[in-house]
Amino acid sequence: MTDDRRSGRGSAPTAAGPEGAGGAVAAVGGQSQIFAAIDLGTNNCRMLVARPTPHDSGHFEANRTEFRVIDSFSRITRLGEGVSGSGRLSDDAMDRTIDALKCCADKMERRRVSASRQVATEACRRAVNCGEFLDRVTRETGLSLEIISAHEEATLALKGCAALLDFEVPYALIFDIGGGSTEVLFVQVANKHSLAVQGCISLPMGVVTVAEDCGGGDLCGRTYQAVSERVQKLLEPFEAAHGIREKIAAGVVQMIGTSGTVTTLGGLHLGLERYDRAAVDGLTLQFDALHATSQSLCGKTLQQRAAEPCIGWQRADLMLAGCAILEAICHMWPVGHLKVADRGLREGLLMDLIHPANLHVEPGRMHAVPAQMPLSPI
Repeated sequence: MTDDRRSGRGSAPTAAGPEGAGGAVAAVGGQSQIFAAIDLGTNNCRMLVARPTPHDSGHFEANRTEFRVIDSFSRITRLGEGVSGSGRLSDDAMDRTIDALKCCADKMERRRVSASRQVATEACRRAVNCGEFLDRVTRETGLSLEIISAHEEATLALKGCAALLDFEVPYALIFDIGGGSTEVLFVQVANKHSLAVQGCISLPMGVVTVAEDCGGGDLCGRTYQAVSERVQKLLEPFEAAHGIREKIAAGVVQMIGTSGTVTTLGGLHLGLERYDRAAVDGLTLQFDALHATSQSLCGKTLQQRAAEPCIGWQRADLMLAGCAILEAICHMWPVGHLKVADRGLREGLLMDLIHPANLHVEPGRMHAVPAQMPLSPI
């Protein structure tokens, strides 16, 4: 994993608000301010546009994050397609992604966004030609992308999910199964305004990279098991460093999952005819139910998975890779249930933009992951 940090915490093309030190916009109280956050991942390009929401008194509370989403954008662009093998962003992937970012820039201009932050994650961290891509983005869209580290990505996702924490439970495991990597945080919960990251790990295995390394999305049973065992092996030093299983046995650990894999499994578990964020976000799922749904998907063909209302063709070839990673996490840390979060990095970005003092997160140790040979089809 590389940590190629570039200045890119830019505003929208029509931005009016100045940015403070380190790129975060100073907290403001005016209702006229509009904020935007773009999360460019290995698989998706997603944006939220939001307005701070006052209390009935008309005043903002620095101790609460309050914003109302007024616009959004989401498109699967597969920016990281082929990166695990070639180490480069392909021309087609860059073209698709820039088209999506143009849509984001247009929405930001129409909404008269005051300040924004646009970040890119694992695909750009890995790609040797990311500089060329960033230059094209700025030239063709007016947006300025910043490549953030895996540690900051995980911390922002934590901030975005904080509202789902049970503050009576002193520890939390939070994971994000992305397209190019999987981040896991072990967090000590102090109170509603203070969290302390005990440790963070970023595995170089996400739904896109695993599917590509295994020759496609139809993982046979042995390959599925091999992926799960690989993830568990990579997580063992993290477990040894923090003694998380002991704390789970004592009943003092909660788990939150934020990823397309987990939210899709939530929608399938509920039998939704079409995905509904309001029904899935905050849903508690038992591990037994997750395992049953995952095994059901393993028994389906690619066409059958694509026919599922909450999956579709764009995700059908990635679901089994995500399920294998998820099963490893659940096996490693048998909390028994998890809370589904249809929120994460974008919400964390907005929190930092609107009320940066709202939630203090004490950074923790970033655990190194040994280099691994690519998985091969079995």
